[in-house]
Amino acid sequence: MIIKSVNLETVCGVTSTIPQNTKPEIAFAGKSNVGKSSLINALMNRKSYARTSAQPGKTQTINFYNINEELYFVDLPGYGYAKVSKEEKAKWGKMIEKYLKRSKTLQAVFLLIDIRHEPSANDRQMYEWILSNGFHPIIIATKADKINRSQLQKHIKMIRTGLEVEKDTILIPFSAQSKQGREEIYQLIEELLQH
Repeated sequence: MIIKSVNLETVCGVTSTIPQNTKPEIAFAGKSNVGKSSLINALMNRKSYARTSAQPGKTQTINFYNINEELYFVDLPGYGYAKVSKEEKAKWGKMIEKYLKRSKTLQAVFLLIDIRHEPSANDRQMYEWILSNGFHPIIIATKADKINRSQLQKHIKMIRTGLEVEKDTILIPFSAQSKQGREEIYQLIEELLQH
């Protein structure tokens, strides 16, 4: 997959209407500081197009990136950030749910989990939520460069067990630093677009 053009086309806040795009969409969900912007930037081959932030919980909108005029990367608000009020969290939750239910062209949801830690209650909830909306999340285990290679399989198993994933769930270890996993993700996206 060669990224020729990237355009942040639509930014949806809590009250915005979800755009009815005709091109396929790939959504990215994950906890506030799991490295979602870093993954999206690595996939788009841009240094800081998706805003990475020292303050977790910055993405409070759903951002639609038009890639090559042929698909959208959809960046969903980060969840599970402690400093956000219950009301705010509920609003983001509703916003994500509305998107999952209303998008006509959503092909897949990538759920990002930090490979170093056991999945949190929020991660499990998000995983079940994506399932209940009719999608089978593809798990991206981020920050893979932060653990020893010898520990990789153990941590992958920890995520699979922690989320109680379905048997054939795809899990890709990824590192924004070394770009490990990027080619596999590209390949997956290309396969999804052929369906």
